[in-house]
Amino acid sequence: MFLEKIEKANDIKQLSESEYGALADEIREFLIRTISETGGHLGSNLGAVELTMALHLFLNLPEDKLIWDVGHQSYTHKILTGRREGFANLRKFGGMSGFPKRKESDCDCFDTGHSSTSISAGLGMVKARDIQGGKNTIVSVIGDGSLTGGMAYEALNNASRLETNFIIVLNDNNMSISENVGGVSKYLNNIRTANMYLDLKEGVYKSLHGKSKYGDKVVSQIRRAKSSFKHLVVPGMFFEDMGITYLGPVDGHNISAMVHMLGEARKIRGAVLLHVITQKGKGYAPAERHPARFHGAEPFDIETGIPSKPHNKANYTDIFSTVMCKMGQREEQVVAITAAMPDGTGLKRFRNMYPDRFFDVGIAEEHAVTFAAGLAAGGLKPIVAIYSSFLQRAYDQILHDVCLQNLPVVFAIDRAGLVGSDGETHQGIFDLSYLSSIPNMHIMAPKNKWELSDMMKFAVAFGGPIALRYPRGEAFDGLKENRAPVEYGKSEAIFDEEDIILFAVGSMVKVGLDVRERLKEQGHSCSLTNARFVKPIDEQAVREAVKKHRLIVTMEENVLSGGYGEKVRTYVDGIGAPVPVLNIAIPDEYVEHGNVEVLKREIGIDADSIVEKIVSCYEEFVMHKGGQRGQS
Repeated sequence: MFLEKIEKANDIKQLSESEYGALADEIREFLIRTISETGGHLGSNLGAVELTMALHLFLNLPEDKLIWDVGHQSYTHKILTGRREGFANLRKFGGMSGFPKRKESDCDCFDTGHSSTSISAGLGMVKARDIQGGKNTIVSVIGDGSLTGGMAYEALNNASRLETNFIIVLNDNNMSISENVGGVSKYLNNIRTANMYLDLKEGVYKSLHGKSKYGDKVVSQIRRAKSSFKHLVVPGMFFEDMGITYLGPVDGHNISAMVHMLGEARKIRGAVLLHVITQKGKGYAPAERHPARFHGAEPFDIETGIPSKPHNKANYTDIFSTVMCKMGQREEQVVAITAAMPDGTGLKRFRNMYPDRFFDVGIAEEHAVTFAAGLAAGGLKPIVAIYSSFLQRAYDQILHDVCLQNLPVVFAIDRAGLVGSDGETHQGIFDLSYLSSIPNMHIMAPKNKWELSDMMKFAVAFGGPIALRYPRGEAFDGLKENRAPVEYGKSEAIFDEEDIILFAVGSMVKVGLDVRERLKEQGHSCSLTNARFVKPIDEQAVREAVKKHRLIVTMEENVLSGGYGEKVRTYVDGIGAPVPVLNIAIPDEYVEHGNVEVLKREIGIDADSIVEKIVSCYEEFVMHKGGQRGQS
């Protein structure tokens, strides 16, 4: 096996050109077999095998720098840098990340996980190199999907002023370039990157620039004439007009061709974009036919591509999808917006039913939010469905364009709380904090699937900025009998007793049921309240709680700082109530990848850990009547 010869970075260079194809086949076979067991991002990695091999043949890692946009397509990169054995624990707690991590390898020069960042990061490394007199090569890889993000164009605009080399590889798996254009561009690429052409062009420009009052005009005329011709025959003139040299398109599965073109790109003094055409899911028929399904795959049967453990129960995204379709039927003013995630957010059905009222803006969360603000100002009822960790990219737009104007935009925040295997960049554990800081924002969290439906109806009728956050995974179907109407700023008492009271937010209500039963087994009388609203908190319920309980416990799947618990604690302090408050929340730190239940145990928000903390706090601050109020 050729794969066994790859033990560390640059080992691929020991292979002959005739062996590249066999290695690519072995990598694909390895990825399919491994990800079928562990789950992970399959389609994007199968499409980038040869591209990654070409980059590793061209670069000298870790001296040269390779930045991956998003980074979920870096599996082959990890294999070629000696991390093949790490795939046994891919995305498991304590195991190898599914994204580039600087702490994992010197060959991972920049941590990524969100989209449209690689050009900015690469440009920063180029400037750092130049200031320090370095000579290494820096390459940023970005996908055509990531180019829908505005940050990429901000970086391109800045990169256009470079006078030193910076290679940007556009990994395009949309296959939209026609054959005739490709043939002409290949011919022109060979001419434009030839040494004689580059030397002549630079020599002419230097000779004319600034030599006389006519010199600059001549240079300008040459450039305009050259551009006019290229507009007729060369794709990528958008980049050329920005001042970035465009090369391509090149077959992203032809390793030798890509290595050659990367070499040509390195000759250019300035930013150069190499356009590479790849096929997502290449080499595995189910992934080729259904690339979206295999973007982030659960463990699956290799023969059929069907998930090994199909989900029988509806998840929160499914419930949201159903509610959206019903609301679209009832209210013609309801419109839906997502940022390149119609499947992931559950809006695919709404799109099929109401195509004129559905908007996929691409990977552009900032635009999505301000666009929604415009829709709301125009008299519609926009619902913005975005994952929690992605919505934080649009904080300024929420604050300035929606909440400042008090516009009726509904934020449906999926994947709120711990999401598991994708790790730090995807955990939705900050939304309660960053949204709570914004005036005019209102925040809700449902305890179960029925409450998600009720809260959606409340939110659409609300008339101001409001966010509804719900977790990833199977929707809780307990407490069906507890379905009091949703009232603004009001919580819901589920069990009303004495001694200890649990105020639980959203997904933590289910945990609260377990905690309550265990506390009862230890002789504690325990109330349980569904917080419902995180902003505003139900101050009346808290006032009543301090009158009849000896310990208040808040529970939330969000970081402690700025979350629900802090609000309750501040209120209790403000009214001078002599009742201790114990905040159960995620520590103010990034949470790595791993199974959600494992992560909950590690950070102390599982039922066992919570009961232990409550009992300890109760014994220390209630039974002994001393010390300060407890906190997790």
